[in-house]
Amino acid sequence: MFGYESFRGPQADIIGHVAGGGDALVLMPTGGGKSLCYQIPALVRPGVGVVISPLIALMQDQVDALKALGVRAGFLNSTQDLDERRLVEQEFVAGEIDLLYLAPEALGTGGVQRLLDRGKIALFAIDEAHCVAQWGHDFRPDYLNLSMLHERWPDVPRIALTATATEATRQEIAQRLRLTEARHFVASFDRPNIQYRIVPKASPQKQLLDLLRTEHAGDAGIVYCLSRANVEKTAEFLTANGVAALPYHAGLDARTRARNQSRFLREDGLVMCATIAFGMGIDKPDVRFVAHLDLPKSVEGYYQETGRAGRDGLPSTAWLAYGLQDVVQQRRLIDTSEGDQRHRRNLAAHLDAMLALCETVECRRVRLLAYFGQTGKACGNCDTCMSPPESWDGTIAAQKFLSTVYRLKSERNQKFGVGQSVDILLGRRTDKVAQFRHDELSVFGIGDDLSEAEWRAVVRQLLAQQLLAVEGEFNTLVLTEASGEVLGRRREVMLRKEPARPARAARTPKAAAVELSPEAAPVFEKLRAWRGATAKEQGVPAYVIFHDATLREIATRAPASLAELGTISGVGENKLAKFGAAVLEVLRS
Repeated sequence: MFGYESFRGPQADIIGHVAGGGDALVLMPTGGGKSLCYQIPALVRPGVGVVISPLIALMQDQVDALKALGVRAGFLNSTQDLDERRLVEQEFVAGEIDLLYLAPEALGTGGVQRLLDRGKIALFAIDEAHCVAQWGHDFRPDYLNLSMLHERWPDVPRIALTATATEATRQEIAQRLRLTEARHFVASFDRPNIQYRIVPKASPQKQLLDLLRTEHAGDAGIVYCLSRANVEKTAEFLTANGVAALPYHAGLDARTRARNQSRFLREDGLVMCATIAFGMGIDKPDVRFVAHLDLPKSVEGYYQETGRAGRDGLPSTAWLAYGLQDVVQQRRLIDTSEGDQRHRRNLAAHLDAMLALCETVECRRVRLLAYFGQTGKACGNCDTCMSPPESWDGTIAAQKFLSTVYRLKSERNQKFGVGQSVDILLGRRTDKVAQFRHDELSVFGIGDDLSEAEWRAVVRQLLAQQLLAVEGEFNTLVLTEASGEVLGRRREVMLRKEPARPARAARTPKAAAVELSPEAAPVFEKLRAWRGATAKEQGVPAYVIFHDATLREIATRAPASLAELGTISGVGENKLAKFGAAVLEVLRS
């Protein structure tokens, strides 16, 4: 039915456990096959599988994809009219559907609870389970009410699934959802087909355009920005430079958001510029890159967002432009955030882990896996593996900069931002330096052994290591407790030196494996054109027909019969019956 030859990782164990009536907490990376872990048990067990998902806007696509596989599925949410709801409710009570999708807020209503009491429930699947974690990046209060599933339907097995969670978050999910007896299944968080790259931020939009033109021309991708204004500017910039780009953020009206999301899912080669309001549950397998123009607030957020690339297993890029202003901005956001001291400490810990990933001289993949409590070998495919950065002893540079901040405060009772401090160290006689007589300070001109860019990199890393802090609306610099250890020569400061040539995509063994032969390439394009026309005709996203990976295999193997076509991964019985003849016709043409 699903068209796969075998199960991956712990899938078989999870399916067997849940089909047998056991509770499960599943951690599996995006693209790892989480959905099968509840879909198959729901088909095997008597009754209807109830799937709780926060993604109202995507329920129609999820149900369409299941129907294309021959699975009877339906959903109930606020987008339906009364007649549509009644039909689905009747199908549920009569057991005429296999899977029913609901939003978490729906379960808080008496009407939905009474409806569920009238039918037979095979299992509850709680998707995006990390939304229950109160300190998490996607917290949704409605998820806290899902502990009532255990109380109201104690004999119905539950499976909670997420693509990102540390050990602490996993325990919080289990506790809040009352999954105390659940078996935990943790797959590897490694996404070997994704190449992780973090570049020094200079002109981020131009750097992004260069990436798209040189490595991802015509590819589908997602570009994340922190602010709505930056989303709009980036989409306009890309469009003006010949890249088909759309904006998505909470400030757009619901109709525009829905239209842009639908176009991104249904059309090939579109770039979505978005805030983090976009992306959860996006089941588009051929997203070839995810780019961040601003620093994510946590490693969990970064992993979740970059994980939307390459769900089909083909080579993809996770690219982040990161600079001094990101650190200043994020530290400032934490200082001014609502909530108590504990909340701010939690935000700071998340940011510190993200900064450590950015500043590491080790393999990015190894650092990422370590954050989630897993081990791995250097991948040979991230930027730090391909162009290893050097560490250098930045103790004297740190002392010079911290001394400048100290003297401004102690001798002049003044606080300034990064720019003025760097000008003082470089010995620049600017109007501002003259106005405040900063050329009379003993530190004036003592830093001309480094360039302005190098000094900004030093400051960025001092902020990342909490040897320096920012405060106030003007982001002025102040010393921290740890600054005294450096100034008092009790602590060394090791800094990262950026490689002269940033890493670009390499022809990895994985990439070489999917390179199409001269004979297969035009066939693949013909198949894509057929898929696009068929998807448009049926009003579904292209991936609902076939994934790119399946079309590539068809183009390479060129099956001559339905029997041969049926052996290809991703071609199940239902799709073979529906599309087999048309595919063979394309191959013959």
